[in-house]
Amino acid sequence: MSGHIGHALCVQIFGESHGAALGATLDGLPAGFRVDLPALEAFLQRRTAHRGGELATGRRESDKPRILSGLKDGVTTGQPITAIFENADTHSADYAFLPDRPRPGHADYPAMVKSAGYDDLRGGGYHSGRLTLAYAFAGGLALQYLAAQGVRIASHALMIGGVTDTPVDPLTPDMDALQACRTFPVPTLDATAGERMRQAILAAKAAEDSVGGVAEVVATGLPAGLGAPFFDGVEAVAAAHFFSIPAVKGVAFGAGFAAANMRGSAYNDPYTVADHRVVTIKNDAGGLLGGLTDGMPVVARVAFRPTPSIGLAQQTVSLTAMEETTLTVQGRHDPCIVVRALPVVEGALALALCDLWLGRHGDAPAEATDAD
Repeated sequence: MSGHIGHALCVQIFGESHGAALGATLDGLPAGFRVDLPALEAFLQRRTAHRGGELATGRRESDKPRILSGLKDGVTTGQPITAIFENADTHSADYAFLPDRPRPGHADYPAMVKSAGYDDLRGGGYHSGRLTLAYAFAGGLALQYLAAQGVRIASHALMIGGVTDTPVDPLTPDMDALQACRTFPVPTLDATAGERMRQAILAAKAAEDSVGGVAEVVATGLPAGLGAPFFDGVEAVAAAHFFSIPAVKGVAFGAGFAAANMRGSAYNDPYTVADHRVVTIKNDAGGLLGGLTDGMPVVARVAFRPTPSIGLAQQTVSLTAMEETTLTVQGRHDPCIVVRALPVVEGALALALCDLWLGRHGDAPAEATDAD
């Protein structure tokens, strides 16, 4: 089934956008780890619509998890952790045109072919970005576990609507600044760039259109040697998580595609010794060599397409008449996905790294370690 990912740490998500509830099961987190539940809920609130305000969909859900298993008095038992999120603010009538007229840019048509017409497509169904709430729940737990091991993960909006923020310093990223910018309407290191991004989103919204963008995410505190060659390489595992996020169309680590235009003499990161540690003097590799961490910050960029649901009339077909027609999508939709996706991207990287971490270190009880 496509609803699960991971090896030492396995995630399964379930539910539909307009079903009774959606949820996630995280299997493999060691026993004895104390979860900071208020911090977990605050993390989840970063991807909610009401936090996005004018930049997000009008759908309003509490997005408060109801944890069914795996925690006792806030401490992990070592058994699968399952949580559900109830759906309350659904307007299914907005999708009465389905399945006859599939929406351009959505999974409607191939999903109906695959399911022989049985898939629930209201609000996107199982293909909806709403499922990232369940995914982020699992990611939030992984973030807390890694934080207890000294690993920090943070992100910002690097580009939206053609406006670019200041990239992170790949050698010494300012993690405190990345954390502080989470309070901005558009989280950026350069507040001026963030305001220009906000205006670009609002302009697309006023035109009943949408914009895409790029999230930049960084992890610090990782030791050298985490990962494996080939199929269990950090890039391979992290990319699988990133590409599992709906609307992601591109992933790059370090210099990424720019490396294709570089010579080896320019791309290679020379080694040096600083404070009795082996480090590199630059970080075009993004902290990753041969599928392994090299001890430098891991830097990745994740590209999101524009939101496919827009208010402009678009060409589609009527599957019953088998002829061209037009469709104007109603309902409530984000004019830009990137802002609310940032915690999802952080959680995705955390799940990938935590999976590799537990694969290397095992799942010995954590003795009720307090989460940072």
